[in-house]
Amino acid sequence: MPVKIPPKVTERAYAKIKSTGGSKCLRVAVEGGGCSGFQYEISLEDHISQDDLVLTCNQAKVVIDPISLEYLSGAIIDFEEELVGSKFVVNNPNATSSCGCGTSFSL
Repeated sequence: MPVKIPPKVTERAYAKIKSTGGSKCLRVAVEGGGCSGFQYEISLEDHISQDDLVLTCNQAKVVIDPISLEYLSGAIIDFEEELVGSKFVVNNPNATSSCGCGTSFSL
């Protein structure tokens, strides 16, 4: 079985989470669906499950459930700001292809 490498979260992403105020954490999950087979679900939440992986920096937290972690090994979670908007993004080395929207991928 291949070694699973926890995802890395950039300083920019942690800073954006912290700037939202309060105690919410960023949940990154992988769900079936989307135009390429899988899609990322990214949300701010209050709840952390016992079996979640919790990545923390300066009191900002990113949580990932164990099933999603299988698909996110070695990924980089970042925050991008562009003229057309801003968003959290996942750069996933396990994805063999992705759609133009950036939220859907295949393995």
